[in-house]
Amino acid sequence: MNRLLATAVSTAAAALLVAAGGAASASVAEPTDDATTKLCSSLTELKADNAKLRTLDPATATKDQIKDAHKAVQDDWKTVAESTAQFNAAQKDAIKTAANDVKKTYEDLPGDTTGAESLTKLTPGLQKLDTAVASAQSGLQCG
Repeated sequence: MNRLLATAVSTAAAALLVAAGGAASASVAEPTDDATTKLCSSLTELKADNAKLRTLDPATATKDQIKDAHKAVQDDWKTVAESTAQFNAAQKDAIKTAANDVKKTYEDLPGDTTGAESLTKLTPGLQKLDTAVASAQSGLQCG
């Protein structure tokens, strides 16, 4: 009787391990935990706000528009950085570096910089940030 019970328990445990392995591989295909879903959403917001800043018209963009758009990008980065979801450290570092580069470039702009000059100086960093976010979204398989 004990041998039968032990066999049943072992079989059940093996089935649970197989099922858990299947569940783990299913989660790789699409983010299912809350933290990853929130991170994907935060990355999407970061990418959208980055695009808004990048696509401001240099001929008409005001310093206030650039300031507000830049603040949105930095706020989005802060949300991504505080995420509890786990994602590739290299991808997170790439986003951090790019966001910090944009911040530093923005902060180093002289007070009399025009909108066009600001956007010209910010564009390389914004493109780098866009690429880093896209890579993280791909790695997380955000839908």
